[in-house]
Amino acid sequence: MFLSDGEGVVFRGALGPWFQTDTKQFHLDQEAAKSLIEMVVGEYKRLHDVAPRELFIHAKSAFTDAEWAGFSAGCGEGTNLVGVQIAEARDDLKLFRPGEYPVIRGTALQVGERHAFLWTAGYAPRLDTYMGPETPNPISVKVLRGDCPLETVLSDVLGLTKINFNSCLHNDRLPVTIRFANAVGDVLISAPMDSEPKLPFKFYI
Repeated sequence: MFLSDGEGVVFRGALGPWFQTDTKQFHLDQEAAKSLIEMVVGEYKRLHDVAPRELFIHAKSAFTDAEWAGFSAGCGEGTNLVGVQIAEARDDLKLFRPGEYPVIRGTALQVGERHAFLWTAGYAPRLDTYMGPETPNPISVKVLRGDCPLETVLSDVLGLTKINFNSCLHNDRLPVTIRFANAVGDVLISAPMDSEPKLPFKFYI
């Protein structure tokens, strides 16, 4: 869980055979999804005394109906729940601009009401440079479930590329919610199952 103040909390969900051999994706069942979101919302309430007005779930895969039903039941009616898929775009998708430097970081190519390609790497005008070796590739951002302006989602994703406290880089190409999921998961499954199910994100970097 990453908040607008830059603080984050890592949660350990239920163990299970979540890999689906037919789709080659990981999906929770309804009960596990509900339990995880209840833990997230409960921690938010502990910190802020109220439920979150909006909750965005980032994933590399799509969301199954059962998974989304669990997420929805776990967060309650007072929270606007939005499911966002963030994936690598096609390698052959390039955008060029006149001049010495490539496309400006933060450029978005909207291809639908709920889908856009976002260049999280590119020329940074404030630094007057591009910190990369080649023409940058975009990432694909899709709002698959729930309702939220695409511009808001893209702005959030772009901001989350700058929360890598473990690096001196100006930004990462992928948001922290996606980039560190696998690395943090490796730490969690190595820890005793009776350990604390939630810890601040800074404990993992």
